[in-house]
Amino acid sequence: MGTGMDQISPLQASRTLEAATASEDWRRGPEIASFLLDNGMEVVVIPDHRMPIVTHMVWYKAGGADEPPGRSGIAHFLEHLMFKGTRNHPAGEFDARVAEIGGRQNAFTGFDYTAYHQMVTPEALGTMMEYEADRMRHLLLTDEVVAPEREVVREERRMRYENEPHACLDEALRATLYQNHPYRIRVIGWMHEIEQLNREDALAFYDRYYHPNNAILVVAGDVDSTTVRKLAEKTYGAIPRGGDLPPRVRPQEPKQDTKRTIVLTDPRVTVPEFEKSWVTTSYGSSEPGEAEALDLLSELLGGGWHSRLYQELVVKRGIAGTAGAYFNGTSLDPSSFGVYGAPRGDATIEEVENAIDDEVEKIIAGGVTGPELERAKSHLIRSMIFRRDSPAGVAMLYGKALTTGRTVDDLHAWPLRIRAVTPKDVQSAARKYLNLDHSVTGYLLPCETSVSGAKCQ
Repeated sequence: MGTGMDQISPLQASRTLEAATASEDWRRGPEIASFLLDNGMEVVVIPDHRMPIVTHMVWYKAGGADEPPGRSGIAHFLEHLMFKGTRNHPAGEFDARVAEIGGRQNAFTGFDYTAYHQMVTPEALGTMMEYEADRMRHLLLTDEVVAPEREVVREERRMRYENEPHACLDEALRATLYQNHPYRIRVIGWMHEIEQLNREDALAFYDRYYHPNNAILVVAGDVDSTTVRKLAEKTYGAIPRGGDLPPRVRPQEPKQDTKRTIVLTDPRVTVPEFEKSWVTTSYGSSEPGEAEALDLLSELLGGGWHSRLYQELVVKRGIAGTAGAYFNGTSLDPSSFGVYGAPRGDATIEEVENAIDDEVEKIIAGGVTGPELERAKSHLIRSMIFRRDSPAGVAMLYGKALTTGRTVDDLHAWPLRIRAVTPKDVQSAARKYLNLDHSVTGYLLPCETSVSGAKCQ
């Protein structure tokens, strides 16, 4: 299926590509402004006047991978504590103010960043900036607020990870895949280390990283750059610059030259599944074009119903209930690529794994065709365009990119770099990174399964 592009003439193909490329040139959209405040804070303004809403996001270039050894989870714990009030505004006042004007606010922590965001009307943007700038340097913490919040985080870990078999497998797989890099530890941290986190740990992380010259302000929506610059200079611009931080150099991975397997059995699992992962490069660390090729390889292999894995395993052979692939490319340091699947009917997990391995080997040995690569490019670029169709989505896109070593110009050129990837580039990326003998495979199995003779304890 999907052979339409095989039948068009070279001239038609050229015109189609030209039209598509023009529509995908992100520089043709609303003019995006970026500038620095005098204290080093970077500001990005993305106008979108279709609706009277604005997304205000402050990104700190500090996340789970920046934590000191033995203090896993401190970045995420501090994110919780940032809602506990400042010397100027008691706990709960910021939330109440956002709710009062009908807005929403939240925060999240990743491996390479921590972000705080509000969605409000344009008239409330200045107020949001005042509150957010205030808690950038005036956070007030006492043991009385820290200890209960630590229990909230412990419960979050139990609920979201320890009580979820899939999350347990993912945690074990990550800890096995990365042998040295801090990406091996979940952002929420190990439970035994969360239990030891205290007020001094939180303030040490806060004082090290929460400064304007380590932060990026992204404002998207019904705004203009002149207004945002004026408000930003009045609020964030009044905060003194912090000390210069050294380059973000984390422990890197040794050469991957082993094949490792982990098995997790759980009585709550009824259908077995498996996931196979490799350490790869990322957009923050790759040679030119490699991350783009891996993005397209992921799309070709497992990017939805049109992908090779879905068509071969689910549609054609009917042996899998699900099958896919992913590439975690948006990180500062080398990241990961993975494939996964689960059997259907009388099929076994071994059949599914072997079939997925076969599809990987086909690409390594035979490459991909030009038409299927063009379809993958169009699908990938369109999906990114859809993410830009809301102030929150576009603010997220730019914040992630800028906190992981990319630039505004780099992001704008991404569709053109995707268009430049060749079938040979995709095959080379698969051959370089998807060596089945240098992978980590995790199995999530019901009790009493035949695979590895695993039994529930």
